[in-house]
Amino acid sequence: MIGGKTKLFGLVGHPVAHVRTPQAMNALFEQNGLDAVMVPFDVPPADLSGALGGLLRIGNFEGAVVTVPHKMAVLELCRDLTPRARLAGAVNVLRRVGEDAFAGDILDGEGFVAGLTTAGHSVAGRRICIVGAGGAASAIAVALAEREPARLTLINRSRERLLALHERLASRFGELDVGIGEDVGGHDLVVNATSLGLRADDPLPFDPERVGPGVLVAEVIMTPEITPILHAATGRGAAIHPGRAMLDGQLEAIFRYFSADGRIGRRQA
Repeated sequence: MIGGKTKLFGLVGHPVAHVRTPQAMNALFEQNGLDAVMVPFDVPPADLSGALGGLLRIGNFEGAVVTVPHKMAVLELCRDLTPRARLAGAVNVLRRVGEDAFAGDILDGEGFVAGLTTAGHSVAGRRICIVGAGGAASAIAVALAEREPARLTLINRSRERLLALHERLASRFGELDVGIGEDVGGHDLVVNATSLGLRADDPLPFDPERVGPGVLVAEVIMTPEITPILHAATGRGAAIHPGRAMLDGQLEAIFRYFSADGRIGRRQA
């Protein structure tokens, strides 16, 4: 039962009709007897700063999950950042610091790797291609780079974001073969870390003819579960890894981030 002591959390994105995190987090709050609730907030990019500033004025607002398209923009609105958030250049969880500021972290990369591990897929020694250079792509690139792949290739439509991500990775992981490419062919693991596939009329993020047997094609999009690129990859004989696994892999970490240090009270019977 929601009451006057209930802590409020949000999911901030645009659009939000497809999101699944609030449902999962509310189930965790309920299972652990915590007096908290998470609701989705549809916030257009132009309104992000004002929306977060307004949320800080709500006394029982404690934090938020941040999703497309805000993960990179919200970085500048945080007072405190973890080293991995700085390296990725993105944030996907916020929590209140004092009365007027946010701390931020990025859990997408660890969630993605945890999902791969649970499904029985390794990272070390594999030739990996990441399509995208936004917030989720950057977090995934950092997490994969930490686990010693044979090669990491980056592909993105925006050259500016692509070069910035490449520079950060090359600086931090000097021994790793990090390259910029245009073709997903020749890789063992191909990750669609773009938002292409959320809408029915989206183009495919890459040419599925360039993957086949022996290749794992992974998604970050959760809805639909089988995106057009996963469907096309299956038709080519490739293995697939749906996007829901990235959320499942980080749910406990998100829960711990929000509930640490007794920030949420117990739900009264």
